[in-house]
Amino acid sequence: MKRVVKRLLLLVLVLALLAGGAAAWFWNHYQQFLATPLDLPAEGLVLEVPSGQSLAQLAKELESRGVIEDARLLRFHVRLDRGAGAIKAGEYRLEPGMTPRQLLALLVSGKTLTHSITFPEGWTFRQWRNLISQHPALVHTLDELSDDAVMKRIGQPGVHPEGRFFPDTYLFPRGFSDVQLLKKAWQRMERELAAAWKERDEGLPLKTPYEALILASIIEKETGVAGERREIAGVFTRRLKKGMRLQTDPTVIYGMGDEYKGNIRRRDLKKDTPYNTYVHAGLPPTPICMPGRESLLAAVHPAEGKALYFVARGDGSHHFSATLREHNRAVRKYQLKRK
Repeated sequence: MKRVVKRLLLLVLVLALLAGGAAAWFWNHYQQFLATPLDLPAEGLVLEVPSGQSLAQLAKELESRGVIEDARLLRFHVRLDRGAGAIKAGEYRLEPGMTPRQLLALLVSGKTLTHSITFPEGWTFRQWRNLISQHPALVHTLDELSDDAVMKRIGQPGVHPEGRFFPDTYLFPRGFSDVQLLKKAWQRMERELAAAWKERDEGLPLKTPYEALILASIIEKETGVAGERREIAGVFTRRLKKGMRLQTDPTVIYGMGDEYKGNIRRRDLKKDTPYNTYVHAGLPPTPICMPGRESLLAAVHPAEGKALYFVARGDGSHHFSATLREHNRAVRKYQLKRK
């Protein structure tokens, strides 16, 4: 009986030693796994975690792609550290040298890759929509909709879209929608316009912030040299005060739409469209492009002076004139190439 007990005790001891050895081996293997860099290409790897994907599913995917050696070890780590399992959907850049522990920390942090889109000052809403439709990281929901339907989708039904979005570079994660992007640009223009209008000069021939936005859009399209914005604003402001027609080509071009082929003919200047400022006095009914901050500020802070005319010199700058006679001489010199 004593011999049986001794043998059983010995067996238990051996099993305990074996179990302890196995546990020690597993623990060392697990720690080594956490500290061993992921198997990544030299340029790194972009990992996309779809919304709703579990850590178990992700671990299996990483194992199948050869990024990690054993998905079970990653899941074991999550069971030990429950916070490591709260991964966030998105797109992540995995850099060479990153370990499984660092990978999980990144996925939990939600520090996803950002993409960008740049809208230059002076672009029209049509150009914005075309650029948005081509961006691969955006979710496209507006491509087949009319402009009116687009404005309804962003919560601005019945509002004309031109001029209402602020030109800038916008950053966003993959999966950001075109609706979200336009809402962001809309809100930015609302803030910029409100700030400019609040600090406007006294005595302007502008009754509302929207009129300032319209004038800013014309300034944007007329300006080749940034330093001339306030001078051009001054010309238009004085003409509005005097009841003179603005007679600015960019408004005519905007009113021509698809008919514009690169040149304005004499008959185009006489064609009666709502945007033809050679035919109609005052501002056009809407902006003609998306103006930037400097044009917004110029519209509400026009330069003082007497100039009522300007003509392009051909180098992007303009010659400003106070009288029609002086303006005609400048036209002959710079446009007709006659002195």
